[in-house]
Amino acid sequence: MSITIKGLNKVYPGGRHALKDVDLEIPTGMFGLLGPNGAGKSTLMRILVALMEPTSGSVDICGYDLMKQRKEVRAILGYLPQDFRFFAKYKTYEFLDYAARLSGMNNTRLRKQAVDEMLENVGLFDVRERYAGKLSGGMKRRLGIAQALIHHPKVIIVDEPTTGLDPEERIRFRNLLSTVSENDTTIILSTHIVGDISSTCNKMALLNQGEVSFVGSPQDMLKHAEGKVWRIKITGDQLHEVDKKYPIIATIPSGTGWEVQVVADEIVGYEAEPFPPNLEHAYVYYMENKLNLWTND
Repeated sequence: MSITIKGLNKVYPGGRHALKDVDLEIPTGMFGLLGPNGAGKSTLMRILVALMEPTSGSVDICGYDLMKQRKEVRAILGYLPQDFRFFAKYKTYEFLDYAARLSGMNNTRLRKQAVDEMLENVGLFDVRERYAGKLSGGMKRRLGIAQALIHHPKVIIVDEPTTGLDPEERIRFRNLLSTVSENDTTIILSTHIVGDISSTCNKMALLNQGEVSFVGSPQDMLKHAEGKVWRIKITGDQLHEVDKKYPIIATIPSGTGWEVQVVADEIVGYEAEPFPPNLEHAYVYYMENKLNLWTND
């Protein structure tokens, strides 16, 4: 395994337990960490990149003990935080050159070559002279992943990388990560966006309230929702009462009424037909029925 996490705990001042006995085996390739906001994902990411110390537990990253060999771990890590920032006064190529120097690339000629190649790989070569602060949101995220990749790390950790991106940029970003993961690289994709996991990751974990609630493939989670997703046609007056009874995944206007998709073991009182589940359905069903955490207002 690329990363082994055992008995990891993080307790903040005041007694708030952000992580509770987390055990995870993360292999090479794309690994998805899914969970709602506040689940503890960012805390776990910050511990893995040696920006935060756990209260207890152990982490082995590519054979290095994170608690004892932090310098060695940092040398093989690439990190794109949720709040990625850069020096706006730098041009795009200047910022990436700065990141390369920080990673230990001291040969000027080789560093310039690496910067140009990386800008080409992430689709920013044509805007290399543009100031980083003038880039679009999608371009800024691509610059973020470029700085994480510039030193060819063995492990890359990205925290909520597609939040705020339009669909085209989101797909482009996910495809870029998938390409990188083919080179014996471990990429941990931490997100609350189910689509990011289902389209890129072969294995995933669900983190909720600081605890690991599920580990497996997206297909394993999908099995939990087989036969549990329904399509119901209702009138406008019935929409509120259906919302009170069942978690609604999608609402589509249909003539004078609505067509809704819900997850439940069975539907009582409405004419319903089975509907093929996707990972979003499975995620909601798992939260509702396995963890009893879904609530309707």
